Amino acid sequence: MEFTGIFSSIFNVIAQTTADSGGALNWLTEKFEAGGGFMYPILAALVLGLAFSIERLWTLSRARVNTKQFIVKVKRALDEGGVQAAMDVCANTRGPVASVFHAGLLRAEEGLEAAEKAIISYGGIEMSFLERGLIWISTFITIAPMLGFTGTVQGMIAAFDAIKEAAQISPAIVAEGISIALLTTLFGLVVAMILQVFYNYFVSRIDRLVGDMEESSIELIDALYELKIHKK
Repeated sequence: MEFTGIFSSIFNVIAQTTADSGGALNWLTEKFEAGGGFMYPILAALVLGLAFSIERLWTLSRARVNTKQFIVKVKRALDEGGVQAAMDVCANTRGPVASVFHAGLLRAEEGLEAAEKAIISYGGIEMSFLERGLIWISTFITIAPMLGFTGTVQGMIAAFDAIKEAAQISPAIVAEGISIALLTTLFGLVVAMILQVFYNYFVSRIDRLVGDMEESSIELIDALYELKIHKK
């Protein structure tokens, strides 16, 4: 119901903007068409960057788990049912922390050193999985303003060509050419700023998840050590 209300609100805003002849949507459409051919690759960079951002947003939201509660469950399972019970808890829990725990518990019978190595190795794999796609978002952040600057240079060349053909410096000719030229820079910078916000948010989320993995892994090793002591 919450998502339905959000989408309904978004639809109403879009409908209201579209109905208004002087609205932002019409202004954007007008400026987009005036910006020339370089506006299309800038738009493509925005669409592709948002696509990767939505995919990362979905993946990172599914990777989130209450780490403290999960560690308590794993420790309880270790005390009551041993390593196999703790592995069952990990198998029924989604997220990178559970996957790292499962990898360590698989090697628990081989000793603490083997379990620790497995945790470190699988932690690196999970980290690379969390960061997958960020390189493309970073690429579009870099490309968008570069396309904008290139479009501006092309527009300035066209403006000076118009002055040359007119054989005079007319403020109208120069102003129109420069205005069109600067539109690509404007849109390129806006696209880069939008994607940069997503990128910084994802980096922050990944750093938090990696920190949770490292802290919880230490607690798992301690729990396995205590279990080994009790067996003796």
